[in-house]
Amino acid sequence: MTRTLVLRAAGVYLVMRLVSAVMVMMAVDEQVPVDSWTGPTVDYFDMTVLWDGSWYRTVAEEGYPKVLPLDPVSGTPSQNAWAFYPLFPMLARGLMGLTGLSFPVVASTLALLCGLGASVLMAGLLAERVGPRVALATVAVWAAFPAAVSLQLAYTESLAMLVLCGFLWAVMRQRWSAAAGLALVLGLTRPIALPALAVVAVALFLRWRGRRTRRIAAGEYAAGIGALVACGVSGLTWPVIAAAVTGSPTAYTDTMAAWRAGGEIVPLKPWLWMSEWVFREHELAGTYGPVALAVTVTTLVVMVCGPWARGLGPELRTWSLAYPAYLALVLDPFTSIFRYLLPLFPLIVVVLGGAWVDRAPRFLGGRTATLVVLGVVGQAFWITELLVFVPPSDYPP
Repeated sequence: MTRTLVLRAAGVYLVMRLVSAVMVMMAVDEQVPVDSWTGPTVDYFDMTVLWDGSWYRTVAEEGYPKVLPLDPVSGTPSQNAWAFYPLFPMLARGLMGLTGLSFPVVASTLALLCGLGASVLMAGLLAERVGPRVALATVAVWAAFPAAVSLQLAYTESLAMLVLCGFLWAVMRQRWSAAAGLALVLGLTRPIALPALAVVAVALFLRWRGRRTRRIAAGEYAAGIGALVACGVSGLTWPVIAAAVTGSPTAYTDTMAAWRAGGEIVPLKPWLWMSEWVFREHELAGTYGPVALAVTVTTLVVMVCGPWARGLGPELRTWSLAYPAYLALVLDPFTSIFRYLLPLFPLIVVVLGGAWVDRAPRFLGGRTATLVVLGVVGQAFWITELLVFVPPSDYPP
C-alpha cells in the first residue's frame, strides 16, 4: 500500500466525518436533555452517547451485571449490558483512566480513530484486488453511508470494522496465524465472527486445491486449521463469558431476546414480517412483502455471483454472502440494520462497476459523486430520525 493511497484514504474519511460532525452539531438544538444520557444542556459529545452509546458508557463505568435483571411483569431477563460486546468500552475505560477525560470524549475519539484505521486498511486490501482508484472511491462512498455517522459516536462499529478489515486482509494474504488472532479479537467487538468462518473455509479450500502448484507445509496446515477453529471459538466466546459470570447458560441469548419482537429470537421470520409491514397500507401486503424480500435476496446473490464481482476475489465474495445470511438468521430488521450494513463494503465496489476483471469501471467519478451525495442526504435523515431522541414517543431510557 502506497503512502499516497494511505493519505488519500485518510483524507477522504476525515472530510466525511467533518461533514457528519457539522450535521450532528446542527441537530443539537433538536435534542432535549435526557436523564442519565446528557447534562442539563446538550452538546456534541452528549449526542455521541445517545441510544447504544449509553449502554457502552454503562459498561465502561460500571461493568456488567453479575445477575441478569428481570422484567417485573414477565419475569424474563430484561434489556441489559450483556448485549453489548466488551472490547470497545473496556478500551475506552482504560483511556479514561490514562487521560482523565470523560467517556463521551474518549469513546467518540476512539471510534473516530478506529474508523480512520479501518478506512486505510479497506483501501489497502481493495487496492490489491481492484486498483487504487476504485479502492479510494469505495472508501468515499462507505464513509458517506447514512449510518457512517456511527463511526464517530460511542459505538463499536468502527472498532469492529478495523478488526474485520485486518482479518479479511490476513485471509486474502493467507496469513493464517494473523487471521486466527484477529478472529478472536473480532468476537469481542460485535457478533459478526461466525460468518468469518465461511471466509476462512473457502480460502483454505482454494489453497488446498492449489497444493500441486504450491506445496503446503505441515505448519501451514496447522495454522489454517487454527484460523478455522478460532472463528468458531470467537463466535461463542462472549456467550460463554456471559454464562460463566451470571451463572445462567442462556444469559446472552436471553438478553438478546429482550430486544426482539415477541421477546424471542426467531430466525428468518422477522424479515418476512417486516417485509409485510412495509406494505401494511396495501391490501396485498402479504404478497408484495415476500416478493420484495425475494427480489432483495436475489439481487444480492446476483451482485456477488455475477462476472461484475469477480475482481473482488473469493474471500470478499464469500463474506458478502455469508454475512447477510448470518444477519437473516440472528437479527430482526429494525433500525440497527443500517449500522449492520457497514461491513458489506465490498458491495460498493460492485455498484461502482469496479469489480470487473477484464474492463475498467465506467463513469467511476460520476457514480462515486452520486453515491456520496445520496449518502450525505441519508446521514441527515439518520441523525434526525434515528439519533435524536424525542421523548416520550421514543422508548424511554
